[in-house]
Amino acid sequence: MKNPGTPTSNIPPPDPVPAGSAAYRNYVLGILFLVYVFNFIDRRILAMLLEPIKKDLGASDTEMGLLVGPAFGIFYTFAGIGIARWADFGVRRSIIALGLALWSALTALSGLARTFAHLALLRVGVGIGEAGCSPPAHSLISDYFPPQRRATAISIYTMGIYVGILLSYALVGYLENEYGWRTAFVVAGLPGLALALVVRFTVREPERGHAEHCTAGTDVCSVGDVFRFLWRLRSFRHLALGAALNSFVGYGLGNWLPAFLGRVHAMDRADIGLCLGLTFGLGGAVGALAGGFLCDRFGARDSRWHLRIPALATILSLPLTALALVWPSRSGSLILLGPAIVLGALYLGPIFSLTQGLVKLRMRALAAAVLLFIINIIGLGLGPLAIGAASDLFQGCGHTAGASLQYALVLAAGIRIWAAVHFFLGAKTLVADLGRKNGARG
Repeated sequence: MKNPGTPTSNIPPPDPVPAGSAAYRNYVLGILFLVYVFNFIDRRILAMLLEPIKKDLGASDTEMGLLVGPAFGIFYTFAGIGIARWADFGVRRSIIALGLALWSALTALSGLARTFAHLALLRVGVGIGEAGCSPPAHSLISDYFPPQRRATAISIYTMGIYVGILLSYALVGYLENEYGWRTAFVVAGLPGLALALVVRFTVREPERGHAEHCTAGTDVCSVGDVFRFLWRLRSFRHLALGAALNSFVGYGLGNWLPAFLGRVHAMDRADIGLCLGLTFGLGGAVGALAGGFLCDRFGARDSRWHLRIPALATILSLPLTALALVWPSRSGSLILLGPAIVLGALYLGPIFSLTQGLVKLRMRALAAAVLLFIINIIGLGLGPLAIGAASDLFQGCGHTAGASLQYALVLAAGIRIWAAVHFFLGAKTLVADLGRKNGARG
């Protein structure tokens, strides 16, 4: 549908990209992977700093859940819609570079915060900056890699989540232990400013449809058109809800496990950072890569495996997660967490690549933003906050701080059954929904 208010002549021309340049394509993927690593270092830095910040600023578990959840997540998700709309018609590499520079600077400035309110405002800014990362990155990757390799490529990109978590836990844990939480913010934020220049001046903007040897055209779909198109796809509705519920558990565990290990297993923050960094970082990276590989392999024969594999992995992760949370020894708990995190990460590459395949070329960034909006409103916005509030509730009933947090995390882990149901339901209509984009404009 044409939008007369958006002149198509203003769409910037792409940079020329050699058609067979596999080395450069892999270079771009590597740079975007590094951007996502920094995205998650700066996003998850608070997970390792919850306890010292809580003590220093005199906050409750509920307030700290608010800081790592809604203060970041609500603004991240709403800003993502507008930025993704820009990315569907603008220069995506420049948008990524600008967002990276903004969130990195504000992360560094967080080390100067003197009150809870100041820190919350800075996290709002970090969320807005980070909204400029994944939607344009998914769109760029989809124009560099053909459909039969796209799930693996996006899975490699999403491995940045877990490498970022590894570095965040290990590096931040060390820095906080040696120099304090304020220094940790400064050291984590500053390198992203240099990487923003690398993105801006070395990543080329490809033609839309480059990997599929087709042209995007100049018709402009309104935001409402894209929302309505996605809403008509039952498979998208189910995959988005399944991913959001999985994210509820993932963000909840990721943000509260450091506090859990400190309270229940009496580990210091340096040990917590190293153990969780390796467990989340290596386990999550293996899971993310395996999910993309399996879906590219089995999905080539039957596209429904793009949702069946996440469903099966989600179900298998639940008992391992629950056992890890109630296991009496710290070593047993950490050993069980490893395979639970591998299985819990398998859904990421498949659902993001599948969303790119469900829509037209000039819908891709906005479709990714809509998916991230749903994931983060439910997962990031509610997960850490709900667990913090439940922990306070159980503590108010007479349980210790460690036991109350343990109960809250076990209850949250059970939501993965609900997530798996949505993945299975989405697989039922996936084949039909993949054909709908041929009748959509844009």
